Amino acid sequence: SGDPKSAPVREAFGKLAGWVGIVSNLALFAVKLATGLFTGSISIMADAINNLSDSASSIITLAGFKLSAMPADEEHPYGHARYEYISAMVVSCIILGIGTQFLLSSVQRIITPEPVLFSPVVAILLALSIGVKLWQSRFYKTIGKTIDSGALMATATDSRNDVLSTTAVLVSAVAAHFT
Repeated sequence: SGDPKSAPVREAFGKLAGWVGIVSNLALFAVKLATGLFTGSISIMADAINNLSDSASSIITLAGFKLSAMPADEEHPYGHARYEYISAMVVSCIILGIGTQFLLSSVQRIITPEPVLFSPVVAILLALSIGVKLWQSRFYKTIGKTIDSGALMATATDSRNDVLSTTAVLVSAVAAHFT
């Protein structure tokens, strides 16, 4: 309980969101990387790397909340709240960079296609991943609104976009299997 605008409450919520993001995204990374290596699917491996970058983004968000909670000092008489904005900008740049890399690897795969193994297990793992990312998006959005955090709202949007990209990977894998 407490004022969601107060530095200690914001920091506590930020830490919670950061640690949840680190743990859940590392788990998704491990599952998707193993699945991608097993199937030979670059789209699943790219999705795994995206989850790894999401873990890095969570670390940046965690650091941003920690730094922004520092009290005002002589050099920063209004406090350090802008660190949260900087962390949101860094997360946005990471998202842009990963998206560019996905585009390049997808074009390369179109130019030089390779067969991809598919099984119901792959579909189940991807569907579970979609469920986790939906949950993450709602989790981050709820906390982001509660403490009025641009960084967490950006992370919620990224998780929602991951739902779309993993859904595209799942649809593509099913379509490739049946065509």
